[in-house]
Amino acid sequence: MKIINHYSELAGHTFFGDTAQGVTGRVAIGAADGASHFCMRIFTIEPQGHTLRHEHAWEHEIVVHSGKGQVLQEGAWRNIAAGSVLFIPSHETHQIRNDSEEDLVFVCLIPAGAPEL
Repeated sequence: MKIINHYSELAGHTFFGDTAQGVTGRVAIGAADGASHFCMRIFTIEPQGHTLRHEHAWEHEIVVHSGKGQVLQEGAWRNIAAGSVLFIPSHETHQIRNDSEEDLVFVCLIPAGAPEL
């Protein structure tokens, strides 16, 4: 069993570049923990930050923990906020951006074997 008192205790990898801005990803539970089916990641997007616009062969399940922002769905931006739940199917182009003045934090599950960060 693994217990993390607060996700902020986990080492984070911050993405700053042409394709992603102000995004910090943390692997909460993954292959290193012996998780054989899923990887749980926690992302923080700073105000005015965004993830890479991309698609891939695996699905995402996302729960927005705090903050608000937008997700790209079929070419249109949709509002999301604390409590929102998203399912992003495989091969669907997607991106998440924070258009607010506070951090946007969400939990993202992916299948084992996909790149953890």
